[in-house]
Amino acid sequence: MRVVRSKICGITRLEDALAAVAAGADAIGFVFYPKSPRAVTIEQARAIIASLPPFVTTVGLFVDMPREQLQQLLVQVPLDLLQFHGDETPEQCEGFGRPYIKALRVKSGADVGQQIAPYASASGVLLDTFVAGVPGGTGEIFDWSLVPQGLQMPIILAGGLTPDNVEAAIKQVKPYAVDVSGGVEASKGIKDLSKVKAFIQAVRSTM
Repeated sequence: MRVVRSKICGITRLEDALAAVAAGADAIGFVFYPKSPRAVTIEQARAIIASLPPFVTTVGLFVDMPREQLQQLLVQVPLDLLQFHGDETPEQCEGFGRPYIKALRVKSGADVGQQIAPYASASGVLLDTFVAGVPGGTGEIFDWSLVPQGLQMPIILAGGLTPDNVEAAIKQVKPYAVDVSGGVEASKGIKDLSKVKAFIQAVRSTM
């Protein structure tokens, strides 16, 4: 049985984090990008993480944050995994003492294998939908047929996933994990707990 992991991103409230974990989420994500409507402060993230049960992966999302600023943040926030959503090179993603995943935005007709190749040091690659000027969280899907099968790198599928389409996405792409934010929200940054449950149930139905 192939287990597909799930991450609920854009968490801003403790009650949403705990509900996601209770529903079976493997990871929760915090957005440290001030321009995002789902952005959290260091204090918010610390408080939520301090109240989580064990064996839940905490992920920080960053967009071209200066290295020194990120290093200072990591002293204050005990994140397990770093997720880079900007134009970071592999070298800019490395050296923080934590594993990282690189988000790549997929355009129509893209060579996904070629996009992934430079990030051999990543723990995984997150594939999101390309929208000009938007680093992520677009709520739009891309052409899943562009993802080649048999990639050695673990693939995290994102971009417009919802409880209604995630099962089909998993069956086609066969990713290591799926990542959702807007598809399970009542409003930006506020999760709809029934949608969170439905999303994770749909993921598990594919196993």
